[in-house]
Amino acid sequence: MPVQGLNPIVLCLLAMWRILTPVLSHPKFNHCHQVHENAVCNNARLSSVPEGLPQTLEELHLNYNQIKTLHDKSLLPYPSLITLTLACNDLEKVQSKVFEDSKLLENLNFANNNIYIGYEETSVALRKLPGLRFLDLSENKLNDEMAFTLLHNLSTLEYLNLSGNLLQRLDETSFRDLHNLKELDLQRNIMFEIDSAFGGNPKLQRLNLAFNILPCLTDFHMTQLVVLNASYNYIEWFISRQDLNDTFKLETLDLSNNRLLFFPFLPSRSKLQNLYLSNNLLRFYEHYADNNTLQNSSTSVEFYNLKKHIKNVTVEIWDESLHGDISSLDTLDLRRNQVEYFPNGFIQKMPLLSRLRMSMNCLETLNLTSEQFFGSLYELDISNNRLNQISVDDESLTTLANLTYFNLSHNDLNELPVGLFSSLPRIHSVDLSYNSIGICQPDERNINASSSSSCLQWSNIDSLRQLYLKGCNLETVPNSAFTGLSLTHLELSDNPGIDVQNSLQCLSRTLQHLGLGNTQIQDIDLSRFQTLKSLNLSKNSLSHLPHSIHDTDLKVLDIRDNRLSTIPSDDAHSLASKLHLIFLTGNTFNCCQTQWFWTFEEARTMNMVGKSDIICEHQSMLHRVQDSHSLDCSDAEESIVWYILLLVPICLFLSGISIVVFLTLKPKILQISIKKKYLRPTPY
Repeated sequence: MPVQGLNPIVLCLLAMWRILTPVLSHPKFNHCHQVHENAVCNNARLSSVPEGLPQTLEELHLNYNQIKTLHDKSLLPYPSLITLTLACNDLEKVQSKVFEDSKLLENLNFANNNIYIGYEETSVALRKLPGLRFLDLSENKLNDEMAFTLLHNLSTLEYLNLSGNLLQRLDETSFRDLHNLKELDLQRNIMFEIDSAFGGNPKLQRLNLAFNILPCLTDFHMTQLVVLNASYNYIEWFISRQDLNDTFKLETLDLSNNRLLFFPFLPSRSKLQNLYLSNNLLRFYEHYADNNTLQNSSTSVEFYNLKKHIKNVTVEIWDESLHGDISSLDTLDLRRNQVEYFPNGFIQKMPLLSRLRMSMNCLETLNLTSEQFFGSLYELDISNNRLNQISVDDESLTTLANLTYFNLSHNDLNELPVGLFSSLPRIHSVDLSYNSIGICQPDERNINASSSSSCLQWSNIDSLRQLYLKGCNLETVPNSAFTGLSLTHLELSDNPGIDVQNSLQCLSRTLQHLGLGNTQIQDIDLSRFQTLKSLNLSKNSLSHLPHSIHDTDLKVLDIRDNRLSTIPSDDAHSLASKLHLIFLTGNTFNCCQTQWFWTFEEARTMNMVGKSDIICEHQSMLHRVQDSHSLDCSDAEESIVWYILLLVPICLFLSGISIVVFLTLKPKILQISIKKKYLRPTPY
């Protein structure tokens, strides 16, 4: 009977065992998130490929796990696999037979592992993938020999990433088996030589050589290449082969952050659209041709071993043909170089140029008439140069009809052509910051638009939306200065003493950003500025916020470097309900009045930039506001009461002493006063 009584319990336990057994046998399956035929098992602390996933699986992501060896037969349950990623696993070895049944695998990611340890066996495994197209071996500590071994006979490969390894020197054997390669990433290695490394890759279109130590790129003849990134190297010379009749397909060439001394010797036939040359030592040398002071100096350069069939080539350093074909150029970036002028006809060679970036060079003059810019130009940045003169005529202003962005900030300009901006029908943004150019009074008019003036009129420029006049030594702004404008951005900071209250009211319906930092402003009426989103009031010695701020819909407020000691509770709640960013550093707040800080801290949509650097003062010591809750502010409140209690008896005591001393020195006064009050004659 007892045995029979246990039968139901045993049956229940057996049923539970059958349910739990498959779950317990494959606990790692629960760490994978499945969507259709994809399984994502990242950050699951797996030490091997999980089992129990569908056999029809096409993508398996195992990134950020603890798989050190990819064992044979670990992929056997997934014959339909197309994509496998094992990035960041400390993977050391892939066994040779692991891919025997993965005939459909095309994409393989082994990034950020230790493949260098078992690279030989891994190479055998890779050769058994007949359709491999994408391979990522970045950051695996691979040297030249290891990379060559791993890539042997991978003829189907189209994309290869070898960035972040230890490659030093490439030659014609490095990628000779990769006949279908279209994109190659070699950035962040330590390569100093790439001699004929890409001769066996006729389909290569995108090549990234950034962040290496290449000293030069000579004999460039990769006509099929579309994008070449060789930025952040030590390149002094870029020389393309000039004797080829084929048109180069190169569209983007990035040689920024190198040591270029000369403008690159571009192909004589090309489709180049984007040329990035910023942060080099580049300049033009055309004026040396007629410079008598350099008679004993060489005006030519010899290039040795450019091609195998000639010994050297001698060229004149100002030869215009060296610039190559730049007729298709759309963007030319020459920022942070040493350019003093443009060679004759240089700008005319670029009829499609739309962006010219020339900031941080050595230009002293700009003659828009002689340079003959084309109508395609819509961005012109000549900021941070030495410009002291700009020359134009009516025809050149007409040519610049499509110019939208014009930056002349940080130059030495004291005068500008009167119609320089008002004659540009599509001008959208103008930056004249840190030049000594004023704003004209209404009666200061010049008939000739090309004549120069120390002030400009900005009214009635229909297309203008952004105007930056920061640090222009402005003192007086006429009330009608911005009449007829629809500005969204106006920057007037760093103009101490400027009075703009009346001139801004005409912008109340359109203005979104207003900069008034370091203007000595103490109050401003913003109640009508319903579209204002960003306000800069930094460096103004403000002791309180303008009340009209609460009538706006501000999202960004900069009140750094003022004299704020606290922010009233009502103001704090009002700002916290609408602001997204607030800048408060540089003020010394009262540590015992920091409720505003916690109001801002609790606001979910608000961010106090640099909140750990916001300071307050307590008992002549500075603290971080976010630590002010640990300070004892009760002493500060009670000390006033104690001071009063101590001072009252002291004052009474001193007063009594003074009276006694006075009466001691003048006793007759007391006697006389007593006689007058009490000793009166008695009537009979």
